[in-house]
Amino acid sequence: METGSKPPRRTNRWAHLIGAAMFVLLAASPCLAEGCGDRLPTAYIGPGAGLALMGSFLAVLMALFSAIGVLLTWPIRWLWRAARGRRARQCAKTDRVVVLGLDGLDPDLTERFMEEGLLPNLAMLREEGTYARLGTTWPPLSPVAWSTFSTGTNPGKHNIFDFLRRNPTNYRPAPSSVRMHEPQKKLPVGPYRYPLRRTRIEGLRKSRPFWAVLGEAGVFSEILRVPVTFPPERFHGLQLSAMSTPDLRGTQGTFCYFHEDDETDATNESGEEVGGEYVRIERDGKYVEAYLPGPENPYRPDSPTAKLPLKVSRDRTGNVILQVGGTKVRLEENQYTDWVRLTFRLAPGVKIRGVCKFLLKRFEPPFQMYCTPLHIDPHIPAMPISHPPVFATYLANQLGTFATAGLAEDTSALSEGVISEEAFLKQTYDIDNQRQAMFFDALRRVRRGLVVCVFDAPDRIQHMFWRFSDEKHPAQRDTEAQKDDRKDVIREMYARMDKLVGRTIEKTGKNSALLVMSDHGFKTFRHGVDLNAWLLAEGYLKLKDEKRSSDRSYLADIDWDQTKAYAIGLSGIYINQKGREGRGIVAKGGETEQLVRELCEKLTGLFDTRGGDVAVREAVAREHVYSGPYVEAAPDVILGYNKGYRVSWDSAVGKCGPDVFVENAKAWSGDHCIHPSLVPGVLLSTLKLQADEANIVDLAPTVLDLLGVEKPTYMDGRPLTCDDASS
Repeated sequence: METGSKPPRRTNRWAHLIGAAMFVLLAASPCLAEGCGDRLPTAYIGPGAGLALMGSFLAVLMALFSAIGVLLTWPIRWLWRAARGRRARQCAKTDRVVVLGLDGLDPDLTERFMEEGLLPNLAMLREEGTYARLGTTWPPLSPVAWSTFSTGTNPGKHNIFDFLRRNPTNYRPAPSSVRMHEPQKKLPVGPYRYPLRRTRIEGLRKSRPFWAVLGEAGVFSEILRVPVTFPPERFHGLQLSAMSTPDLRGTQGTFCYFHEDDETDATNESGEEVGGEYVRIERDGKYVEAYLPGPENPYRPDSPTAKLPLKVSRDRTGNVILQVGGTKVRLEENQYTDWVRLTFRLAPGVKIRGVCKFLLKRFEPPFQMYCTPLHIDPHIPAMPISHPPVFATYLANQLGTFATAGLAEDTSALSEGVISEEAFLKQTYDIDNQRQAMFFDALRRVRRGLVVCVFDAPDRIQHMFWRFSDEKHPAQRDTEAQKDDRKDVIREMYARMDKLVGRTIEKTGKNSALLVMSDHGFKTFRHGVDLNAWLLAEGYLKLKDEKRSSDRSYLADIDWDQTKAYAIGLSGIYINQKGREGRGIVAKGGETEQLVRELCEKLTGLFDTRGGDVAVREAVAREHVYSGPYVEAAPDVILGYNKGYRVSWDSAVGKCGPDVFVENAKAWSGDHCIHPSLVPGVLLSTLKLQADEANIVDLAPTVLDLLGVEKPTYMDGRPLTCDDASS
């Protein structure tokens, strides 16, 4: 039984009813639709994304109706899809395709570890099936690459170019993959305002994912935690969303840190909040008190932050007890609690639920306690995080409470020193264990069709632990004493992923095709390139009041009337173009094209005299690497950095520092936002594939071909399958 998991009795009955309905649904829908037998299942940066809130009762009711509706209509849908799926089954090269995504698995390390004998299962796939380096996208960022994987198209057709997109009218950034449309009309009732419509969540990734194409052909799919799948889309299958799913506060992951240390501050040097919220506690004898901040309350005119009272004390036996939101939890120093389920009451009849974990660092003065971001409670989601909506409830009831935020591993807390390396690894592997349970649950149930699951641990661990294996990394100065204890963390993670692959091979069988792949590789990140500082030095950008630098985010100090180009995000540079930007000064057409050529020529080969190396391998115009209807949304100049370099932290959030080249001394010490030729991913398969020049854009057409479905004309990739896929 989970610590702190004591919802009201009525809600618990609702949840069990939904779980039972979903159990029947999952037992029937994939198997009956695809004829698989009778086996049953067993028990980063950027502003917040906003919230689409539903009361707990409404959420439960909608989920229940969803389950009942599916159950009542499945016989008709089964007949229809069986008829459509007959042709696909006749043309299919295999009964089932399993795609195991290992985010960020690097080919250099993979090949070295295979030669050392550390990865026997991957080595077996290389010998008996296929191994290849898998080309990635411009830029090789996770949301960009995984969107290309999902759609089989280049970014110019799927509209995802970065974590951020900028509003050209006011230059403000926003999440690249989702937009919230809040209802304008609200009914005032006393001090509350009840919206007359629900918030509409708009997904900004374009083109259809290949599992939707399979669904139209009657082929069932289960898609687990593939990035940029929020909001979940309707198709013939099941889906749990991943990257871009917000936390309960509407952000991409805001932790909370409780403290009484006067030296701890919630802001950085420029007075802006960093990766979490710092809450000062009040101590009264043997206990401390504070408030746990929750989501903003849209039912009140001033949208105040909802809060829960929090108290930590010692009982008579000396145990440390946390009381929060009516729940009691025992705390032990340097150990995470189980998931704690919390309820925030926003208005009469309206409450939403979240889950989090607490980590007590010390109770005696100075008090220190970390709280993970507030995740949407999967038992009763406050917004849709799965398709159908009740699927998340099924997973929570079958496998236990799990992390739901898109960026669940808290890299910010480690970067800011709020949690230790051990605590970060514990958190990451707990999430990975839950993901593995979901994945193997899907393999048991889905016997015919498609199963895709993406594991994030390789990406998160390499981001945060690369410094321990790079002797020249600037962060080594602060980690020398810990170096020996941490140098094998990445190596151990690769061995863990190899064991996952081995278990997967055992479960797939002869009638399934297994694809193991990563979206990009990894390299060290020693130095940042401040593009805005470079543009300022070269005369393309001007700051207000003749400033020499700016430490304010989101391009706050730029003099737009004298600025020709600016940078924000991780991927490139925008031209301040007339008629497109709110205060553009560069004419569209020849003047913009000339400026783009000029910037590309100057930036390609940009040399870091202090670091003694080329920082920018290549800068290209967006039209050289993208095609399609959404190219205009991309940065005008795309940067491909050299090994060891990346856009600086300041430039990514629209600041303009004093220096073009800056050392990266952060724990976030490995990265992949460089030239795509330097960080390909990996592709392994139980099949013999034509993969000499394989690219991530080819995987969607490959899966379609294996399952007997013709590739749509809009896809850019090609099938990698041989005439005889098993040969």
